[in-house]
Amino acid sequence: MEFGGVTLNALADLLKPQEDDNSDNEDQPVTAAAKLGPGSIGPPKKQQPKQEKKGDSKDIWDAEEVPEGSEFEDDNDPRPQPEYDIVFKQAVSTEDMFLQMGNKTPSSVCCEDIVVKINLPDTKLADVDLDVKDKFLACRTPKYKLGLHLPHPVDSKNGKAQWDGTKELLTVTLRITREYDFLTN
Repeated sequence: MEFGGVTLNALADLLKPQEDDNSDNEDQPVTAAAKLGPGSIGPPKKQQPKQEKKGDSKDIWDAEEVPEGSEFEDDNDPRPQPEYDIVFKQAVSTEDMFLQMGNKTPSSVCCEDIVVKINLPDTKLADVDLDVKDKFLACRTPKYKLGLHLPHPVDSKNGKAQWDGTKELLTVTLRITREYDFLTN
């Protein structure tokens, strides 16, 4: 099979179309094979019409996209963070302790509560502002600011806070909510 000049020119036109004087296409792929990429594999994707967002059109993020507790993070706040401890608490019976008949272990997986102890020196109870979300605890006073991401999701509606004025210690007890709690209890 012989290739003539006309055949070679026709083949060249197929592989590389004639260039226009338009400089907008300089960054475009030259050949059909160069236009193929990882997104070209499989059936062509259908274009879905854009849905208008409900609410203010000036919103940058949806409420689901903002991590919980990020509204409390302020890097420009000069107040120091108070000392605090996180303690896990579990209800242990005599069967668990002495007979070891229960399925509880000393790990945090079997704990029912998170106890956060916040040391707030030179603070009165009236000055304490406490806000608890499912995964975030915020404690603010005129002298201190604590924004704490909790290690487990908690029941933010049913917690218990106790102020000890002599020790200037705020103790917050929160019930841990887990998806598979029935497996460990």
